[in-house]
Amino acid sequence: MAAVTKMAAMALLKPPQPPILISTKPESVNPHRLMELYASCNYSCYRFPVADDAGRVEPVEPLKLSVALSHSPVMVSAFSRPEELLTVHSRRSFGGGWIGKMGLSSPKDGLLIGFGRAVSDLGLTASIHDVVVHPALQGRGIGRKIVERIVWVLTNKFGIYDIAALCTDRQRPFFRACGFGEDILESTTMMYTRSASVSSTLRDRPHQTVSAGRKILLIPPPRELAM
Repeated sequence: MAAVTKMAAMALLKPPQPPILISTKPESVNPHRLMELYASCNYSCYRFPVADDAGRVEPVEPLKLSVALSHSPVMVSAFSRPEELLTVHSRRSFGGGWIGKMGLSSPKDGLLIGFGRAVSDLGLTASIHDVVVHPALQGRGIGRKIVERIVWVLTNKFGIYDIAALCTDRQRPFFRACGFGEDILESTTMMYTRSASVSSTLRDRPHQTVSAGRKILLIPPPRELAM
């Protein structure tokens, strides 16, 4: 009984999920709004982002983001009313809930508060990337809904079940909660790195590598952080 009571208490303390609208339409994704969401999360699409003295990472180049989105067959966006984001802290403080609040009828009426995408060959495999949720609304199950919708589209629309999530150790608990686990084939991700086996043309380029656990990752040429 004590365990049940504790679980019930934790459920009551968990912030409720605001009314959101989930869209899988590519036209719902505005690259500029997406970059604003990335900035609010201090998230960079670059694998080795440059950070300023305050720890803020560099934004992805708009052109590169647009190209990446155009080659992402599955994109899931989450929208909420702007006022929900502005008053989330006061509602939590006074014990108010989201019950009875009207949802959105169109992405045009809302604020982009979550996003995720999948890259795929549309026949056999797919991988999930760039799952983010606005910091003020994290921990409410929005990210999980985004991943679940991505998986649903991949399995039901394209018949793809070989789905991977390239994530950091910090992100692993989240993806485990979404149903991801260790590969039963015990495969590991290998990242391209300069070695003796590559051609002299590649070897002469100013590539750098860094150790990451058991992996050696290739670092792209340095970029300057735009001021």
